[in-house]
Amino acid sequence: MKIRVSVVQYQLHTIQSFEEFASQCEHYIKTAEEFGAEFVLFPEFFTTQLLSIGNGQGQSLSINDLPRFTEQYRELFSNFAKNTNMHIIAGTHVIEKDGKLYNTAHLFYPDGRIGEQAKLHITPTEVNEWNMAPGDSFQIFETEKGKIALLTCYDIEFPEIVRMAKAKGADVIFCPSCTDDRHGFHRVRYTSHARAIENQVYVVLTGTVGSLPTVDFMRANFGQAVIITPNDIPFPPKGILVEGEINNDMIVTGDLDLNLLYEVRERGSVTTWRDRRTDLYTDWEK
Repeated sequence: MKIRVSVVQYQLHTIQSFEEFASQCEHYIKTAEEFGAEFVLFPEFFTTQLLSIGNGQGQSLSINDLPRFTEQYRELFSNFAKNTNMHIIAGTHVIEKDGKLYNTAHLFYPDGRIGEQAKLHITPTEVNEWNMAPGDSFQIFETEKGKIALLTCYDIEFPEIVRMAKAKGADVIFCPSCTDDRHGFHRVRYTSHARAIENQVYVVLTGTVGSLPTVDFMRANFGQAVIITPNDIPFPPKGILVEGEINNDMIVTGDLDLNLLYEVRERGSVTTWRDRRTDLYTDWEK
């Protein structure tokens, strides 16, 4: 079974209205649709572009204002998913629950359902500057093409959570990301490769590009879309199925062959999932 995935390198720039944001998102959605994509991934924090709209009095909006766009955001992407019959991982959007802010990944199903996964591991900047709270639960999402997980940026740097995702049956990890320099970018990129090798899964990763000069902590972005595979003979030697050009406004598309995952897990050059020493460390399948 194959899954066609389109991955968006979202170009952040100052906008004047929600309608302008919606129009840019529609451009990427229509492009993915033209390529026959079944799943589309947007980056982490791409909705911070809405903060550049300002308050109409020459003042910027703050992260605390972002949840007020939640209803419009959900309606927009829910309609995209229903109208195109695609599964859309619409990056992350900051929502508010019980007075706390959560950086939350959203999965929009073609049938109108909306899945949510709050980011589990919060960076010091998110805590100290934006007062973000970590998610307190982790779930796997069932789709017509199998089980997937949504792990956001910093989450992928923790091997335990991806072990859990694989143990719960996920074959594809979707990782929306947002990094502002080469150091952060390569931390997420290198650990994504490690997670794909350790667990013999696909990792679909993307980040924001461009800049928001009026939005704090979103002035610099360093990003690239990529589909990462295990490093074994059925796959490209570098474990890269397809990748974009760094920091360009673009979308890349590739086919994930799930049968190849099952093949290498059984008789690959290495069988990292099967060869775990669960007599020495936690077996997440139990």
